[in-house]
Amino acid sequence: MTGRITRRSAGVALLGAAALAMLGSGAARAQDTVTLGAVLPLSGASATIGEDQRRGIELAVEKVNADGGVLGRKLAVAVEDSGGRAQSAIDAARKLVSVSKTPVVIGEYSSGNTIPVGQYLQREGIVHINPGSSSPAIKTIGDRSFSTIGLDDVAGKFTAQAVYGMGHRKAVFLAPNNAYGQGVYAETKAAFEALGGQIVANLLFTEGQSNYRRELQRIAAAKPDVIIYSGYGQEAATINREAFELGLSKTPWFGIYLSMCTADSRPETVEGQMGMEVNYVGPDGAWYRDAYKKKFGKEFATTFSGYTYDAVMMAAAAINKAGSAEPARIREALAALGDYAGATGPIAFDAQGQRKTQPYIVVSYKGGELKTAAK
Repeated sequence: MTGRITRRSAGVALLGAAALAMLGSGAARAQDTVTLGAVLPLSGASATIGEDQRRGIELAVEKVNADGGVLGRKLAVAVEDSGGRAQSAIDAARKLVSVSKTPVVIGEYSSGNTIPVGQYLQREGIVHINPGSSSPAIKTIGDRSFSTIGLDDVAGKFTAQAVYGMGHRKAVFLAPNNAYGQGVYAETKAAFEALGGQIVANLLFTEGQSNYRRELQRIAAAKPDVIIYSGYGQEAATINREAFELGLSKTPWFGIYLSMCTADSRPETVEGQMGMEVNYVGPDGAWYRDAYKKKFGKEFATTFSGYTYDAVMMAAAAINKAGSAEPARIREALAALGDYAGATGPIAFDAQGQRKTQPYIVVSYKGGELKTAAK
């Protein structure tokens, strides 16, 4: 599976222990490089997404260095694997801060991992950039935390409007019982019911189950017009396979972050599904799609690589603006960047460091790929 790579191989792609050794010893060589950190799920349920995030970082590092680096030095990003677990994510962040001395750490993907990582970095005085998580609780991390991706208070409203606009009035909601699932459920439910719809069953499941037949049987008993769901790649693959076997795929499915839900699923189990997605290529972002395809020989694996690309590029811009790699000065420069023309579209931070506007699109899964659909 494409997302399963080792921590060592991930590091080699961007920085690498072997590459560091070849640079020679010590402080003199370290002064030639400004190193940022990243915590990504390169193994576990979200490994496909984590690998796509890593690709975005790799493209950004190449771009920054081709344009002269930062502060007249090369830029590098040390990547650590969280395994998709909160404690491992925190341990990885600690290593980046205490050993690699990174002034900025990008990550993670799951809100349940990103929030404690961000809180740790806040306490340590390190800049945190969230490129993939969407729980509204992220905005409470602190003044050193920024997001290049929008939060679920907007995503839930978009989902509700899209589902209601398709004529669905009776829905069940299926998502992981964590900070992300709880947040997006609350926002979607409030918006859907305000429009006149009804959530007839809320099934927030425990992550890491071997099967989800109990939840799926409850969905069948509820007889909904539509199944609104979200799940991390490999868990969603199990859900989709079992739903297909039970005949539940005949009911319309609407995925929240559909590429996440379908990335590891067999095509026949998700054919015809619809869903919402972050608009992952900005109005002037065709160059990013072309660069990704040229570098990796394929289309985007998910919709999330552009957000790590933008995180690295904005961190580099802030370092150059600050004229320093000190965390406090980087934080000030990031907050003052103003409108930034990112691969994912214009990015500006609000007073809480969150992306002010996040464009979304409705997509459908047809013939083995995601295609833009009418709202």
